[in-house]
Amino acid sequence: MTGSDTSSAAMTGAGSGPAATSPARTPVTLLIADDDEVTRSGLRTLLAAQPGIAVVGEAADGVEAVEQARRLRPDVVLMDVRMPRCNGIEATRRLLAEPAGAVGPVGPVGSDRSVGPPKVVVITTFENDGYVTAALSAGASGFVLKRLPVRQIAEAVRVVAAGEAILFPAALRRMVAARPLGSAEALPRAALTGREEEVLRLMATGLSNPEIAQSLTVSLETVKTHVGNVLTKLGAQNRTHAVVIAYESGLVVPGFTG
Repeated sequence: MTGSDTSSAAMTGAGSGPAATSPARTPVTLLIADDDEVTRSGLRTLLAAQPGIAVVGEAADGVEAVEQARRLRPDVVLMDVRMPRCNGIEATRRLLAEPAGAVGPVGPVGSDRSVGPPKVVVITTFENDGYVTAALSAGASGFVLKRLPVRQIAEAVRVVAAGEAILFPAALRRMVAARPLGSAEALPRAALTGREEEVLRLMATGLSNPEIAQSLTVSLETVKTHVGNVLTKLGAQNRTHAVVIAYESGLVVPGFTG
């Protein structure tokens, strides 16, 4: 990731403000899945030292990641994409298909954890990795590069745990541009209104809900309603997935800046 993609400012969530950037009073529980033991151990050591994060487990492949997530019930899984037995794409798909209450007993940190599936942040070495867009389409909330400073990876974990999504618009445009169109019929079937398409285009530039509201001169609640309608109509698990569909369908083209 180059230029603005590597800055913390480029790490745009669905909203902005303290809820998206400040560590929660209760630590975010994290499971790290990576097939390289040295990388996995290093991430664990570095992220465990970050404020507001408690690393509760590790996994060496996708099968183990799903098993550990069911057992430990972390808030977030930091998921490598290229792993043996089951890659990060399929592991993400399996995790996010888990029905509420099916993830097993409470993990070792805290006693009031969500019973739904964890959030997934994809971590990869390659910014043009086609696996990443596939994982985002499977429902991952965002992605980070392994070469980013650990504080930025930690911030991504905290933001996603707060219910937001991590968007790096320029890098996402490059990755989707390298893939064949896979969702060309998604938008016609969705029958988005003109305003909903406009909101989706602005989402694709990385704007937060308050920024979209300011751009369109409407209330924040109105924007939230439009975003919710877009996700529902597209069948998208989160706004990142919706943006992937927007690019793959041709509604937004590489180079679009709003």
